[in-house]
Formats: sequence, C-alpha cells, structure tokens
Amino acid sequence: MRALAIAATGMDAQQTNLEVISNNIANMNTTGYKRARAEFSDLLYQSERAQGTPNSGNQAMIPEGINIGLGVRTVAVRSLHTQGDFTETGNSYDLAISGRGFFQVEAPDGTTLYTRDGAFNKNEDGDLVTADGYKVIPNITVPVDATQVTINRSGEVIATIGNSSTTTSLGQLQIANFVNEAGLKELGGNLFQETSASGAPVVGVPDDPSYGYIQQGYLEGSNVDPVKEITQLITAQRAYEMNSKVITTADEMAATVSKNMR
Repeated sequence: MRALAIAATGMDAQQTNLEVISNNIANMNTTGYKRARAEFSDLLYQSERAQGTPNSGNQAMIPEGINIGLGVRTVAVRSLHTQGDFTETGNSYDLAISGRGFFQVEAPDGTTLYTRDGAFNKNEDGDLVTADGYKVIPNITVPVDATQVTINRSGEVIATIGNSSTTTSLGQLQIANFVNEAGLKELGGNLFQETSASGAPVVGVPDDPSYGYIQQGYLEGSNVDPVKEITQLITAQRAYEMNSKVITTADEMAATVSKNMR
C-alpha cells in the first residue's frame, strides 16, 4: 500500500522541519544569527492514466489523467538574511551593520570568513578581533595609549592618542556583499564561508551604494520571531500527527483486507 510509504516521507519531512525550527528557537538570542526555513517539494508521480491521450474508443481525448504522488522530500534549508533588531551596548568595539554586508575575519588557517556578529574586542597586541580571537580584515591595531576610539558609519576608525588634541586614523573597515547570501555555508560560531553558490565576495566601504553602514556601540540581534516560530512548531507537530494517522489508517485498512481474504 503506497499510503504507508507516502506518509513516512511526510513524517520524515516534518521531523526535518522540527529540527530547523528547534535550532531557530535555540538561537533566538544569538548575536547576528539568521533564521532558517526548511523547504520541500513533492516526489515523482506514478501515472496510471495519462491526460491528453485518446480514450479506449479512440473517440475523444482524456481531459484528466490519474497521477499518484509518492510523497515529499526536503530540497533546502534556506537561511533568511533579513535585518535583526539592534541592541545598544555602549561598548566602543561593538559594531552592527545596518543594511547589507558582512564583516570579514581571518581564520587560523588564513582563509577569510564572514560574520554579522560585530562583538569585537582587542587582543594582547591591540588588534581588533572577534570573541574567538579571529582578526578583523583589514587589520586594525589600537595603540595602548589610545584614549578614545570612534568608528563612524563609513567604517573609518579614529582614535585620540595620549594627550594629543588631534585625532589619528587607525584604518578603514571594509564589508563584503554576496550575490546569493543564502548560498553561504554556515560554519557555526556566527561564521559563514564563501561557496560556489554564494558567488565571490564583493568588498566595499560601508555606507557606499548597495552597502550597509556601521553603527558603533550596537549589536545586531537574531532575526528569529519567537511567536512565529512557536506557530510553525505547532503546525509541524499537527502535520506530523496527521501523517502518523495516515499510517495507522492504512495499516487498519490492510488488516481488514487480510481478514476478509482468510
């Protein structure tokens, strides 16, 4: 009975959906996290009578055929790169991007990774780094005697050094855009990696056309809407139960047929 196999694919799909929703809820307070959405498509169809072919008497065309679907499958888990809400922190090294773009950081193996998490700090050399110690690209070094550090909306880092009455530019932050942000690979740790699906990064200066701007003293929160996730969680649960009920019903029908054949 095909219904058993079809319902099983539905239960498997809803299990995946539940896992995606669970991860969204778990990361609702993760800085820069982008919620994900499971996407599905129907499976192949078995054709028992094709539409548009002559009927048995060859007198007319069949307007509608008989095509039985074989279930559902997961085709993608899409990251939704919408803007999260900003939280004011008062920390000079906390940065948020308002609009498109990713901060660039250097991994231990020298590769460039990307993040929306701007919770930066200084390491022992005064370099601007992430919470995991990855250096920000381009490298920004803050002198030990810097008394005030200002980062404007275009990403220029300006500091007052010692007792000087003038300011000094420490460097220029750059951000990267991608043609297909959903094609980036999630690595964990709020980091993304370029893939062939995302396209090559297009690096530019914040606040330029098509690039977001920097807000100092703020962090971008997760874009997860808890109310929406709970609603989708209930929907996934109901769908799972309905597919389970199909399996129970199909099993009972098969048992009825088996008894009648004895």
